Amino acid sequence: MVQAQTSGSATTFGAASTAQQNTSETPDDACWETVNRVVYPLHDADQTMPLYAVNWHPAYFDPSVFDERENLYSANPNGMTRSELARLIAQGRRTASEEPHGFAVDSRNTVTLAAGTHLSCCTYFNAFPAGYWRYWTRVSNVRFSAWTSGKGTVTVFRSTARGLAAPVQSFSIDTKHGDGGTQRVEALLSLKGMLDGGFYWFDARADEDASLTVGGAVWQVPACDRRTPQPGTVSVAITTFNRPSYCLDQLRAIAGEPELRVRLDTVYCTDQGTDLVCNQDGFAAAADDLGGQLTYLQQANLGGSGGFSRGMFETVKAGRSDYTLLLDDDAISEPESILRAVQFADYAARPVLVGGGMFHIDHRTVLHVQGERFDPRSMWMYPSRGAEFNHDFRSEPLSDSPALHSVKFSDFNGWWFCLIPTETMRAIGLGLPAFIKFDDIEYGIRAKKHGFPTVSLPGVAVWHMGWHDKDPARSWEEYFQVRNRWVCALLHYPNAGKASVFRMLYEEANLGLRMLYSGMALSQMALADVLKGPAYFVDSLPSKLGEVRKARSGFADSTTFTSPLDLPEPGDHAERDWAPQSARDVTKQGMKAVFAALRSRVDGSKDEAPQVAVPARFSIWPSFIGVRSALVTSADGDSVAWFRRDSKLYRRNMRVCFGLACKLARNWKRLSREYHEYGVASMDTWEHIFKEAE
Repeated sequence: MVQAQTSGSATTFGAASTAQQNTSETPDDACWETVNRVVYPLHDADQTMPLYAVNWHPAYFDPSVFDERENLYSANPNGMTRSELARLIAQGRRTASEEPHGFAVDSRNTVTLAAGTHLSCCTYFNAFPAGYWRYWTRVSNVRFSAWTSGKGTVTVFRSTARGLAAPVQSFSIDTKHGDGGTQRVEALLSLKGMLDGGFYWFDARADEDASLTVGGAVWQVPACDRRTPQPGTVSVAITTFNRPSYCLDQLRAIAGEPELRVRLDTVYCTDQGTDLVCNQDGFAAAADDLGGQLTYLQQANLGGSGGFSRGMFETVKAGRSDYTLLLDDDAISEPESILRAVQFADYAARPVLVGGGMFHIDHRTVLHVQGERFDPRSMWMYPSRGAEFNHDFRSEPLSDSPALHSVKFSDFNGWWFCLIPTETMRAIGLGLPAFIKFDDIEYGIRAKKHGFPTVSLPGVAVWHMGWHDKDPARSWEEYFQVRNRWVCALLHYPNAGKASVFRMLYEEANLGLRMLYSGMALSQMALADVLKGPAYFVDSLPSKLGEVRKARSGFADSTTFTSPLDLPEPGDHAERDWAPQSARDVTKQGMKAVFAALRSRVDGSKDEAPQVAVPARFSIWPSFIGVRSALVTSADGDSVAWFRRDSKLYRRNMRVCFGLACKLARNWKRLSREYHEYGVASMDTWEHIFKEAE
């Protein structure tokens, strides 16, 4: 399995000798390409270090890694919510405090361990995702290499898809008694048996009487296994709307990575705002640094899909780049992720989209999601099978999370970070002209159907603002979410018309239970516009936002106040007062609430004061059962609105929605065919949109 080259002594664990690679069959140094560099944070280390390196600790044991039958039986802890159960489990797994660390970061790729301390790189950013390389590429061997100084031990570990870990090679380091120079360690590792998953990583331990430094650690693969004849080049597409400082930071981060600059063709920065990036202090310096690798574009506000598609369009037209990376302007990127994505795409056995995970920007060790699937029954997204939303690597490190060691499969990846091959764009077109929402989902589904799957690669990620401070149902975004969801369904599920009626009514009923009558109006507007066909969908892109904002105005729930003190004092303040139930019972309870609301004659328009104040966190439908009017905080915590129950309007809205949903179902196959034949996302369609927007 392994081969070691070192000037010091080496100890082989387990049965490595029986699987050892034949040295005559391995490439020489010139044939290896570095695809993952072990890196450490130079900024915000107190918030992000558990993603890079941790103090070593014994791994948590999960009995199911040995026998999956352990997962056949439920514990059914009555009276506990899912979040309470997750918190209890996390507390049971939590190790001793990571502060202070027993190591110090010397540079981007060098770390020094204090005497007697033990470090592990079984972490999100520094464990090598061997299972993904085994599954998606033709690579069969990987080489680990690093330089060391001081005294101690460096051990390479391997895990299986079950999450079981074992040492495969250990190196004794001692430069204190020699010439005081550095000692190189190197191991050739096999990917045999890792088709379902597994990682490689290294741990380091300093002796009790000396420190140990490890630097320049890299994971390399044979260049002869690369699918592409030459290392690929990438253009980065960034779109921004009145967030110039964020966008400028992104440009600086890219400019400051010399290894990335070698692979970079162009950064297409599409500015759709009025507070322009080019007018910011520091832009001239960043532009000068990037030189010919920056193309700054200004265009009308066509939303995220318009900005990203402009970058894709320019990449295809230029014909120089092998890939386009879609990167959100307000994301904090780990620049190493860009290189890893490009290099993985080079080695993939066939062209693939390479996606990155999204960490919460306000809780930096929490991974919101790493790849997602799309459920054609609900027309909604969910995490890749075996994965979860919001995994905290601080409380549950990779070594304690066996489920994360298996290969996960995705239908799409969010466009906070998504690498798309140029040949894919030539074959299937650009993003859906959707303004915002569902353009990334639809593109992933479309690409997969054309033989371009999405691989959401561990170790590739950005930090981004999470969705917990946003509520599309309480903003103009509700229109685009509803419209684009059903356009996506029409494009890819031509027989889903009848089944979709229930989902449309279900979502509308939920809005009404929450007294979001502006959301109901936008939902109906969206369904009506879907019925107008693909030509209207495309031609309305530049002007639709203004129409949507106007349609949303004038409702009680859309009329906001900066302070609750500007309104009468509410009679009570809501807290969670519902008992946790099974998913089926929650659905039954919701249906009962809908039928009760349809029969209700309650009218809160005459209330002289809100009956209750509801914080944003609790603004889900159970909080509004039996409530005539409520003072509700916005999702961003910066305003309030006085919601008022209008039972007559609720019934009327449900009738209108039912009519639209039935009409859409009757015409589903025809509309599906028309949206397909129109070519809503083709290069020609987008060229027309860009010219019209000028």
